[in-house]
Amino acid sequence: MRLLVIGLVALAGLTATVAQAERSQKGNLIVSLDGGLSPLALPRDRPAPVAVHLEGGLQTSDGQPLPRVTRIELGLPSQGVVSTQGLPRCAPRLLRNAKPPEALAACRDALVGRGRLQASVSLPNQDAFSVGARVIAFNGRIDGGRAVLLHAFTANPPTVAVLPLRLRRQGGRFGLALVGELSPALGPWPRLRSFDVTFFRRYSDRGRLRSYLSASCPIPKSFTAGFFSFAKVSFGLADGRRISTGIARGCRAR
Repeated sequence: MRLLVIGLVALAGLTATVAQAERSQKGNLIVSLDGGLSPLALPRDRPAPVAVHLEGGLQTSDGQPLPRVTRIELGLPSQGVVSTQGLPRCAPRLLRNAKPPEALAACRDALVGRGRLQASVSLPNQDAFSVGARVIAFNGRIDGGRAVLLHAFTANPPTVAVLPLRLRRQGGRFGLALVGELSPALGPWPRLRSFDVTFFRRYSDRGRLRSYLSASCPIPKSFTAGFFSFAKVSFGLADGRRISTGIARGCRAR
C-alpha cells in the first residue's frame, strides 16, 4: 500500500502513533470512526502483510431514534493492496440460514475477518432495545466482481443476515472501497448503531505465502515516520441524507 503522506514527523525514538476517533455531525446525527493498521513499522519500498481494524457508528445528539441505514461505504487509500489470488471464495447461498459454526464449516478457507454489529430496534408501541450480532467476513464474488461477504448472526432471537460488500476502485484519496446496500428485507425496525471489524488473513497459494491485505510506508529516507489518510466511512440513509467522516493514521519505516 503506497500511503498518501499528508504530514511527516521526524522525532528520534518515535515508537507509537496515537489513534483517535473522529466525529462529524450533520443536524442531530453524529457519525464516528476509529481504527488502525498493524503493524505500524513497515518496509519503505515493498508491501508487507497487515491487519486493518475499523470501528464506527451513528448516534443522535437529541436522543431521537436513529434513521435507517440503506448504504454503507468503507474507504481505504487507493494504493491499498488486496490479494485474493489463490484465496478460496464463499458463495452467499452457503451462508443463508447458517449459524456461525455452520458458516465456518462451509467457508472457513475463505475467512478474511471477524467483528460485531450493534443495532437499535424500535418496534411500534414498545421501548427500543439493542441487538448485538457476531460478524464473520469471507472472501466472495458478486456479479463477477470481488466482494467481502459479512455473515451476521444474533442469538436472541436467532437471526442470520448476509451483507455483501463489493470491492471497487474509485477516484480520490480513498480509492479502494467496500460498498454495501442494506436490503429492505431486513425490515424498517433494526437501525445500525455501530460496527467493529478486523480484516486479516495469511494464506498459501502454490507454496507461496500471501496476505489478504498488504501495506508499505514509502516515506523519504530522511524521515522516520509519516501520517496518511487511512480510512473513511459513509452512510446513506433512508431519508436521503448522507453522512461521513475519515481518519488519518501513522506508520514507521523500517
